Parts: sequence; C-alpha cells; structure tokens
Amino acid sequence: MRPRIAVVGPLRIPGAGPVVDRVVERFATSALHLLARVGADPYVVDSSVQDRPDPSHIVRADGVLLLGGGDIDPTLYGVTGPVPELYGVDRAADEHAIAVVREALDTDTPVLGICRGSQVVNVALGGTLVPHIENAQLHRDRERMFLDEEVRLAPDSRVAAWLGKTHATVRSGHHQAVDEPGEGLRPVAWALDGVIEGIEHAHARVMGIQWHPEDPDGDPQDSLAIFTAFRDFVREAMDEGRPPTKTEPTGQDRG
Repeated sequence: MRPRIAVVGPLRIPGAGPVVDRVVERFATSALHLLARVGADPYVVDSSVQDRPDPSHIVRADGVLLLGGGDIDPTLYGVTGPVPELYGVDRAADEHAIAVVREALDTDTPVLGICRGSQVVNVALGGTLVPHIENAQLHRDRERMFLDEEVRLAPDSRVAAWLGKTHATVRSGHHQAVDEPGEGLRPVAWALDGVIEGIEHAHARVMGIQWHPEDPDGDPQDSLAIFTAFRDFVREAMDEGRPPTKTEPTGQDRG
C-alpha cells in the first residue's frame, strides 16, 4: 500500500516577492515528486490559506511532511523584543502547523519537519529558537538564499542511519535555528559552528532537519535516501498497528 503523506506548509509567505514565491513552489513541487518517486501518495495542505483543514483531519494521513517557509512568530517561543531580519511571519499558519504536530503526537502519526518545519516541531513541544544567528554565513547565502553546508550527525540518530553516514553536505538557507529542544526532543545534527541542525523525539515518530533535502540543487542521492527512509518510517508505523488512511484527507492533490 502506498502511504498517504500530507505535505503541509505555507505556499504564500507574507511580504515575500515573486522570487521567493517561485522558490517555495519549486521546493514544494520537488518534495511531492520525490515522495511519489519513492512510492508514497502525497497531497498538499497549504497552511497560508484561510480555509486550511482542521489538524485532526490532516493526521488521518499516514504521515506528515512539514515544509519550510517564513519565520515563526517569536512570541510563540517567548521572545517579545525586536528580532533582526524577521520576515514572512504568519501567526495563523504557525498555530495551524503547531496544532498538526500535537495532533500527530496524540495519534502516533509520523512527522518529518524540514527547515521551518523542524522549528515548528520544536516550538510545538515547548522548545525555543535562536531568533537570529548573528554570523549566519555558514547557513545562508544572502544573494542566492541557499548554500552547501557541512553538518555532523549523531552516530545513533535516525538521520545518520537514513543517510548511512555521520557527516553530510546539505542545502541550507536559514537565519534561525533550534535553541532549547522541546520536551522529548534531542539534538542529532550540528553545523560547524555548533548550531543545531536536526532534532529527534526519544519515543515518538517525530523528527526535524534544518536543511532542505527537497532542494533540486542538493545531492540527489542524499535527497532520495531521506525521502525513501521517510517512506519506510511511515510504513513502519502502519505495520506496527497504526491504521492506514481510511478517509480521503482534505487537501490539494499535486503528486
């Protein structure tokens, strides 16, 4: 059976121009194609629209992939002062994604968060973020947005097992990152400057990576490895007793 994957993220970012819109569309399309290629059945949930489906309906899917996007509203993780270079904040989309993660935990629905999605996972579990990395040249390219970044992976982590190595070159473009991990989460990947680049839950099937395996300019073998392993991650939950999708989830089919 092809696992049904809800691909959740804001397809429109407040204040972003056409260049960013095209990047968002390109990355979302790439994620859908990769999921379909590895034998999953993906569909899109655009969290930037007002009629976004209820999180309890989204987790009827077999798994959830949380995409990147704008910055999370800093008040959701306890920051009330000004944040340098804050952009694309959409509190309604943030609250929706956080609710999806919490529903997924309650229903044992596997979750993989990418970039902003990883940060959403952390905030949903009570963690905090670094609101602005002062020297972010390792993490983003100001002109091209994304760059190659070296990360170190914990040898006993899922993501190291997925990639079959403990060091990787990944595609990154971020000025924020996980600071204090949320309840049940642990850091499992780090940049050269020590910034946390990956988190995993100790017991639940929930994890996040700060980089973009769906970036078409990244390593194609590593991208395929991540999406293949995520498919297997979802299938394991199905095989261990989580019932497969019984009702058609609400969303936009684009796979």
